[in-house]
Amino acid sequence: MSYYDDIYEIAVDNYYLISTEDAYEAGVPPIELAKLAHRGKLENISRGLYRLTKYVPSSYDPYAIAVARLGRKAYLYGESVIGMLDLAPTDPNRIFVAVPTRTRRKLPSGVRVRKPGKEDVVTFYEGIPSQNVATAIRAARQTMMSERLLAATKEAKAQGYLTKREYEELEKDMGWR
Repeated sequence: MSYYDDIYEIAVDNYYLISTEDAYEAGVPPIELAKLAHRGKLENISRGLYRLTKYVPSSYDPYAIAVARLGRKAYLYGESVIGMLDLAPTDPNRIFVAVPTRTRRKLPSGVRVRKPGKEDVVTFYEGIPSQNVATAIRAARQTMMSERLLAATKEAKAQGYLTKREYEELEKDMGWR
């Protein structure tokens, strides 16, 4: 098997993305990713992050890439969770990502880094590490209008992202009751 075969399965399960860390754990030296990129098999997205050149685009790609750029401890935050799950309209040019450590990576202008909250609950939606919906709605108070958050909360309950108890707690906490 070639190095490309070794990383292919990992990348396909991760929006066609492969980090040098993931490759190294699969037994592929990081220099081989650079060689595969030079041969046109991979596209260099950012330092230490590559994507297969032959991939199926998804509406979740920008979110997956934003989180992957910041490493394994990063997760989607606040308004971006709401936008990714299509619970309410959000600005698609801004993606909020929480990361526990300081980062000096060069990021696109649309990626906004936040510090994790003490009460953040992290889960996976569509295979992307994210705040759970209830925590994301609370975090989005700083960036979204109250009416839009209320609509997102109702939609999240209708789609099963919130339990009845979580919905009632959000109504109380946000002052909608």
